[in-house]
Amino acid sequence: MAIEPLSKIEPETASASSLARPWGLQWTPIVGGAFVATALSLILISFGTALGLGMASAAPTWRDASVALWLLSGVYLIFQALISFGCGGYFAGRVRPPYASASDDVDTRDGLHGVAAWALAVLIGAVLTALIAGAANRPSATTQPPSVTEPSVLSYELDHLFRAPRRPPNVDLTSERAEASRILTTASSHSGVLPEDRTYLVQQVATLTGLAGPDAERRVDTTLASAKSAISRARAASIIIAFSAAAALLFGAVAAWAGAEAGGRHRDGEPISEWMAHSNRWHKGRVENPRPLP
Repeated sequence: MAIEPLSKIEPETASASSLARPWGLQWTPIVGGAFVATALSLILISFGTALGLGMASAAPTWRDASVALWLLSGVYLIFQALISFGCGGYFAGRVRPPYASASDDVDTRDGLHGVAAWALAVLIGAVLTALIAGAANRPSATTQPPSVTEPSVLSYELDHLFRAPRRPPNVDLTSERAEASRILTTASSHSGVLPEDRTYLVQQVATLTGLAGPDAERRVDTTLASAKSAISRARAASIIIAFSAAAALLFGAVAAWAGAEAGGRHRDGEPISEWMAHSNRWHKGRVENPRPLP
């Protein structure tokens, strides 16, 4: 009976044990990468807002903002996502302890850690955005309309519509403004404002402001045209913001995967892919036959 040498049995046993060993995510580098991505994103967004590239330019107080500015803000949002999520993924891949098995698909596992860091950073960013939005939506004399049923995008149009040179003090126009706002929102529809609604607005303006009939008609027509333009601009800004945010998150996931792979290759002393070869200058200790870290 022939006895097999130990040199032939041990590799098979080690390979079988390495295949049977369960694999899971390492959450320490994932959490660290998510924090890095979130911090860089907040810094870049704050810097862009200071330069006038904030997405808040779609607010009613930014009526002079052009579509080009909205597009530029969207491009900057995608750019900061590539930088922040790429760095977060790189951090997660670089600090992740490698596995000892040489048969592991290291690049794929590094990329999965980068995507996990991206997902956690997105959740953290969503929570921070909700908190900031909740604080910004608190009642304020300069940022909130007089009525909760009045859309803020039409606050200026309503002010102009019911402006009067002389008015008795303590006059409550909340219900009138709310009703007029609902009529003004139909200005952007396909059929536009109905004739009876326009006539009702003219009567309300003439009664509440003391204007003559022709002057009240001109004011109503001017307000309707301004409301239609304001609603169209707000709608276009919302579409650009939503598309830019979705594209930024999608490109951010790709950047996190690529950054994690680059970080893992730098960790193991291997050259990275050719399309990212210029970043090899960051690594000085490259070897031809790298050994996994303990």
